[in-house]
Amino acid sequence: MTKHSLPASRSAIDSEPDELDEGDAPIDPGVLEAIIPESEAGQRLDKVLAALFPQYSRSRLQQWCESGLVRMGTQCAGVRDKARAGELLRVAVPALPEDTAFAPEDLPLDVVYEDAALAVLNKPAGLVVHPAAGNWSGTLLNGLLARYPEVAGLPRAGIVHRLDKDTSGLMVTARTLEAQTELVRRLQARTIHRQYLALVWGQVDRSFNVDAPIARHPRDRLRMAVVQGGKPARTDFTPLAERDTPWGRLTALRCKLHSGRTHQIRVHLQFAKLELVADPVYGGRVRPDLPLARQALHAARLGFRHPASNAPIDCVAPIPDDIAALWDLCGGTPEEIDPRHWPALTV
Repeated sequence: MTKHSLPASRSAIDSEPDELDEGDAPIDPGVLEAIIPESEAGQRLDKVLAALFPQYSRSRLQQWCESGLVRMGTQCAGVRDKARAGELLRVAVPALPEDTAFAPEDLPLDVVYEDAALAVLNKPAGLVVHPAAGNWSGTLLNGLLARYPEVAGLPRAGIVHRLDKDTSGLMVTARTLEAQTELVRRLQARTIHRQYLALVWGQVDRSFNVDAPIARHPRDRLRMAVVQGGKPARTDFTPLAERDTPWGRLTALRCKLHSGRTHQIRVHLQFAKLELVADPVYGGRVRPDLPLARQALHAARLGFRHPASNAPIDCVAPIPDDIAALWDLCGGTPEEIDPRHWPALTV
């Protein structure tokens, strides 16, 4: 296969993407109180609530009305009720899951390397890295806060970069502000080296790279895509081994990142017309007869220089059982895809 490229319009390479919606301000459970002023008399109650309590979104205030948490005078008040001047409004603010999103949780963490400045973790598939809608607890961040209490004072508990929920493998996190600042700087300078194992349907007869900018998909906000004017992104792909299977040709690839865009490897594989095994978001067919229920992508090797001592660190994460089982089922041997046999990272 040959190089795939699309010109990018931006020259600067942005830092690791971290696109979390801010949403409402943190909520303190309790009771809100306010007297309805004359100027608001006769207005719909949800409009009055939004004016009196602007720290909360109107939709959230409407939900509280519908849940019976808002009283005007002595009666429960509805969204469409008319405000009565001089009446006392009382809102019983509920505790919400996101209020405890940054609470420590004693989760099992697979620590590959740690010292006073940082830790390298082997994240299992299925573990969310950072709390967000639908995953306010049980995340890697919650586990970090329990194991390393000092990271509570760091931005995002020392997390420097992220992996998709269903991608397994290595991540580096900081334990001090100095280490986090330096690791972010090195990530931006592309001196933190990351290599992944990917299993794809299709034949790849030689190494190739995809140099194509990535941005939000123009029509599907849950996906990324190669988009003219997106953020510059490059991935190198090297075939490790191939197997003929009843489902078609299966190829194991070593993937080297030169940038860190959201879903970068998955988007670049799709752009190269290769199908990452079991990735339904980017076209990978999920086959119930295969021992793999998530995309076959594993962050297998991570190399960088220590932010304090500048000593080289080269970490390897063993191939997880589900990917190893699929490769074995297809007639492959562990040695063919073992990241310990890959060339040493130059850091």
